[in-house]
Amino acid sequence: MQEHPLPQANKPLTISMHPSDNVAIVANDGGLPAGTVLSTGLVLKDKVPQGHKVALVDLAADAPVLRYGIPIGYALKDIPAGSWVHERLLHMPDARELDNLPISTIKPAAQPPLEGYTFEGYRNADGSVGTRNILAITQTVQCVAGVTDFAVQRIKAELLTKFPNVDDVVALDHTYGCGVAIDAPGAEIPIRTLRNISLNPNFGGEVMMVSLGCEKLQPERLLPPGSIPISDERQAGVTAGTDLGFDNVCLQDEAHVGFMSMVESIMRQAETHLQRLNKRRRETVPASELVVGVQCGGSDAFSGVTANPAVGYCTDLLVRAGASVMFSETTEVRDGIDQLTSRASTPEVAEAMIREMAWYDAYLQRGKVDRSANTTPGNKKGGLSNIVEKAMGSIVKSGSAPITCVLSPGEKLKQKGLTYAATPASDFICGTLQLAAGMNLHVFTTGRGTPYGLAECPVIKVATRSDLARRWHDLMDINAGSIADGSKTIEDVGWEMFKLMLEVASGRKKTWAEHWKLHNALVLFNPAPVT
Repeated sequence: MQEHPLPQANKPLTISMHPSDNVAIVANDGGLPAGTVLSTGLVLKDKVPQGHKVALVDLAADAPVLRYGIPIGYALKDIPAGSWVHERLLHMPDARELDNLPISTIKPAAQPPLEGYTFEGYRNADGSVGTRNILAITQTVQCVAGVTDFAVQRIKAELLTKFPNVDDVVALDHTYGCGVAIDAPGAEIPIRTLRNISLNPNFGGEVMMVSLGCEKLQPERLLPPGSIPISDERQAGVTAGTDLGFDNVCLQDEAHVGFMSMVESIMRQAETHLQRLNKRRRETVPASELVVGVQCGGSDAFSGVTANPAVGYCTDLLVRAGASVMFSETTEVRDGIDQLTSRASTPEVAEAMIREMAWYDAYLQRGKVDRSANTTPGNKKGGLSNIVEKAMGSIVKSGSAPITCVLSPGEKLKQKGLTYAATPASDFICGTLQLAAGMNLHVFTTGRGTPYGLAECPVIKVATRSDLARRWHDLMDINAGSIADGSKTIEDVGWEMFKLMLEVASGRKKTWAEHWKLHNALVLFNPAPVT
């Protein structure tokens, strides 16, 4: 990244990312007016908003517009130097073909292990570690959500205070379970997603379910025998003659006479789980037990300049510490597929990434859209002209470590290191799928701003711009905008993030989303038909 330092607040500041770039973004709050003289002597012909691009040289019609050293588009007409370069002046490049890609060509030098870093976590029977101690109530179908929510409110008001070592009670609401083609290709994705979320490390293996009775997604299909690791204490409490390993309150059971009968049944089962969860205590565990999902939303042109590079630096620190890191958002890395396959640790990992990209290409084609549908009005207002430019800024969250694993949507993570977890780019669906993979800590970068949060997992929010961090001072946990103004480096913010993760994972600090209890709904990815 090439920066012009900002010794005074009103001095023009532009940022380019690669020596070959022929555009740069304007970093000043409020943008720069026409007539502004840059440090190079270039005079702006147009007013250029903050985060938007200015042409550094004359660009002829059809000439490539280079940012991050790659063509993010081609000029639709002549663009004089000093002009504002926006999406209406660009033709987007075609998507990179999925054949003849570089396969495992980058072999980075092994980095020294990062040792001695720990956090206080909850060790589970299956060996995983939670950063929170939460009772989660799984639901087979949306029909039971109202009853479950009513019961959860009563549990929080009447029971939770008796169990001070339990952080929360969460209903795993979703819009699935019936009225769907449950045996169709693609239906396995929402089913295994919900199954694996129920087994997230932050829930301590205490699986409790509420079902209706007549739904397509029956309890034994959602959580078949043997799918739940059970502690010795839990095993002792399993009803004789059953081997499902979880408690299920079925609302259509004849034993339930009236609404309050259902609610009280849920509360009785919940109290049993709360008693066991309350006996758990945090213990010192190595940083290698972190399972971190990284994601961006409400992105702007600063995402790929400040916050996402800092996340990438932190990703490398986590991998050196032996932890697990997942990056995702298929359409937001699709245009960098050659960068990913070249970093694959083995040809098999590269081929798995290619398969996931090809599957998603076909999925979009069935819906008669392509990857260009991704970029939002807010992304464009923040300076991102198209998905190619957005992808180049998104992919840097993955850092520089070898990619050692690929997960299909809804699958559970089974190894350490850097993983590509294939998900849609939707904030809510991506977060849901990363929870299913086993995420116990989430990092979310934003430039436009979003109050996104998850009830199931702490979410560390990183602002890409100092102006956003100032205005949303009680929603953003880290200000990466300090990188753009020169007061901190990418390395500084990366280390700040790493150390904050250990504090949040230990429960010594709460994120702002936790403080305000800002929780987005789970959104299952269901590519199968709805009947």
